[in-house]
Amino acid sequence: MSSHELHIVTGAFGFSGSYIAQRLLDAGHEVRTLTNSLHRSHRLSGGVKAFPFNFDKPAKLIESLRGASVLYSNYWVRFNYGKDFSYAKALENSLALFDAAKKAGVRRIVHISISNPAEDSPFEYFRGKARLEKAIRQSGLSYAILRPAVLFGLEDILINNIAWFLRRFPVFGVFGDGNYRLQPIYVDDLARLAVEQGKGIENSVIEAIGPETFTYRELAKTVGKIIGKKRPVLSLPPALGYMMGTVTGWLLRDVTITRDEIEGLMAGLLYTDASPTGATKLTDWVRQHASAVGRHYHSELARRKDRRTEYGRL
Repeated sequence: MSSHELHIVTGAFGFSGSYIAQRLLDAGHEVRTLTNSLHRSHRLSGGVKAFPFNFDKPAKLIESLRGASVLYSNYWVRFNYGKDFSYAKALENSLALFDAAKKAGVRRIVHISISNPAEDSPFEYFRGKARLEKAIRQSGLSYAILRPAVLFGLEDILINNIAWFLRRFPVFGVFGDGNYRLQPIYVDDLARLAVEQGKGIENSVIEAIGPETFTYRELAKTVGKIIGKKRPVLSLPPALGYMMGTVTGWLLRDVTITRDEIEGLMAGLLYTDASPTGATKLTDWVRQHASAVGRHYHSELARRKDRRTEYGRL
């Protein structure tokens, strides 16, 4: 991969996409983004040219991809919310994107997937991700598929909001025994891996995991200890935990947790038996940002509804 190539990143004004775009800009490449947030205020908006996704206008979508060497695809949704924010729509749109990339002559796709996708998964999120991986493998394009479990960074939601709850409540609840595992990866480590894979030609599937593994119970205890908010960690029946999360979501005007997220977490789908590909330890990162992490709640729905304001950072 030579310098000054055109690279396209979906959602460069969002979370992981912004880190990928920044690394590409630092390497001297021209970067374009496809986004639903054309007018979002962002530190990269001056250096990254933005185009709408145009999923329903194939000719325009193809034209926006033409001339690109690599497409970095991380477009997806976290949960079903309305007709335009659903797994089914995200699957349909992603398949249209891959088809357009092939017709536009894109050389390679670097796709951000999820740990443990499966077409027969009982969870729509993981089924959809598996269907996208299959479509990429069958596309005839060169590809790299990266499978992160949990991301953390300045704009992240999960780790920040765990810290937010720990700062504000006298106890912290986990679903069931809390002994299911997860392997957080630093978002810039994922971006580094993505850009490295953009240089390649070999097809690859990589488990994108960090160097530390926690049970969910250990994660809450560890974050609480580092930020100076050690709390008793209580085991809750999953149904009760979901109900409490739903009530909290109503109060915060957000979706804090879904049934599928609880069941997928408890099923161990955010853990994989693979060697780490990220170098940054979550514990080191939380220590570095201990005074700031969890000070402000990060809302998924607010980000989706407000297409002009930059994502909140610590």
